[in-house]
Amino acid sequence: MDYLSWRTVGEAENDLRRELDPETFALVSRAARAAERWHGDQKRPTGEPYTVHLLEALEIMVRGAGVTDGEVLAAVLLHDVVEDTPVTLAEVEAEFGPVVAEYVDWVTKPPAASRKDKRAAKVSYLRRLRDAPEQAIWIKLADRASNVQTLANMPKDFRQRYAAETTIYVMPLAEGHPFFGPWFAAWAGSGAGQGL
Repeated sequence: MDYLSWRTVGEAENDLRRELDPETFALVSRAARAAERWHGDQKRPTGEPYTVHLLEALEIMVRGAGVTDGEVLAAVLLHDVVEDTPVTLAEVEAEFGPVVAEYVDWVTKPPAASRKDKRAAKVSYLRRLRDAPEQAIWIKLADRASNVQTLANMPKDFRQRYAAETTIYVMPLAEGHPFFGPWFAAWAGSGAGQGL
């Protein structure tokens, strides 16, 4: 159930070189290096380098869901750059094209002025994803699957809130998908879905 074997871009590239055609590999490798550059020394709440989360989401997409579309895989690696770094959507588009930028745009939460506004904006964003192209939904599902794998390391109140949000808003997006549907069902059935 866990996808945590790619800890560095180099480790991912070693495997991806065998799993992707050369053109797709080149695009994904370029996106991985851009994500590494743009996120810099950013850390996740777990204390790990930010890129570990991006590589987990990529591994889930490739090895779990079996996705080999280069633009989707590039967007998985870049899905947080607009939200969490100074990089703009225009910069993503200039470097990776309009399709990758569109996917990144769909999964980027809008900024909010206050904590209350942040919660409302997040719910609105999660609801809006129902209208997203299926590829953008897959990116969100891979992102969330990565995040819930490390949820046990977070404070209990956050775990419970995040698990509830995942169950209410994200799991319905996975329904009917041959990989993500069963994966999230297994996650919820393990007790993790209650944020325990």
